[in-house]
Amino acid sequence: MDDELAKIREKKMQELRDRFTPTKKPAQHHANVIVIDEAHFVKIVRENPHLVIDFWAEWCGPCRRVAPIVEELAQEFTGKVTFGKCNTDENQRIAMQFGISAIPTMLFFANGQMVDRLIGALPKEMIHSKIVRNFSL
Repeated sequence: MDDELAKIREKKMQELRDRFTPTKKPAQHHANVIVIDEAHFVKIVRENPHLVIDFWAEWCGPCRRVAPIVEELAQEFTGKVTFGKCNTDENQRIAMQFGISAIPTMLFFANGQMVDRLIGALPKEMIHSKIVRNFSL
């Protein structure tokens, strides 16, 4: 009887662990949105004169709401603005370097320099107007 209870208890514990442990599946991104990590950050900022980086995390609900907006804007601004996504859980040094304490946060880089930031899950129109204003498009 004790063996049976131990097996049931272990099975239930494993189910709970599986349910609450984030899976390390690769994030799905649109072809026009690049994945930015610590190893390539400086190169990407240097090589893209108009760059918007969306800082996000897998567990962040507002980040999931912003993701399709970023993909739509990447389509709209193809050839004019580069869009990237940086997972703050996997790239904590970049997040700390730019003082990112809330996500989603979008940083705008023009010619290698950060020129603006947006914090929060904002509507597409607001993000669009910031892009146009920051990059004189």
